[in-house]
Amino acid sequence: MPPLPADLPFQVSAGPRDGHEVALTFHGQGGADIAEALLAEAASAGARITVLAVGTWLDDQPQIARRILDAGHELGNHTQSHGNLASMGADAAYAEIAGCAERLERLTGSKGRWLRPSQTEYCTPTVMEQARRAGYEHCLGYDVDSLDYTDPGPTAVHRNVMDRIRPGSVVSLHFGHRGTVLALPAILQDLDARGLRAVTASELFA
Repeated sequence: MPPLPADLPFQVSAGPRDGHEVALTFHGQGGADIAEALLAEAASAGARITVLAVGTWLDDQPQIARRILDAGHELGNHTQSHGNLASMGADAAYAEIAGCAERLERLTGSKGRWLRPSQTEYCTPTVMEQARRAGYEHCLGYDVDSLDYTDPGPTAVHRNVMDRIRPGSVVSLHFGHRGTVLALPAILQDLDARGLRAVTASELFA
């Protein structure tokens, strides 16, 4: 992974606005067929993505972690069971973060660089403290929410992304939703038409 600037804040939601790069970030859950379809679409367009994996998803599909990395993408932590991290006490929040970190490290040799808290956009002070305790130096937010988890259909997912995206944007998307698979080709085509390139979060912030 490329090194990050020493002054990068703990909580980040968007990268440099003067470049030509964006980060498509995916919450990692759902069936293997949809995951494979999304990875195939990214490969077809030469796009690199960041997948924030849920630990239980890795338990069910341990092969997916290496599959993502081998395709040139990036993996991060989206907690063990996708509970409401902001509502948990310190020890429970740590267990959620550390549980997923352990699985990532066991499967890939690395716990990943990024934590994205589950069921909340930002790391609370408690979550920040427990994330650091688990070895994470950055919480990855986003400035564009596709709302694909509401299953509004591929046209709406595409519109939600393209109406808001700009250089440096971090987009929140999800594995596990068929509409996202159907929307992704048009999103990637339109990014290319606008002169924007989909890279990993680490590449965006480096």
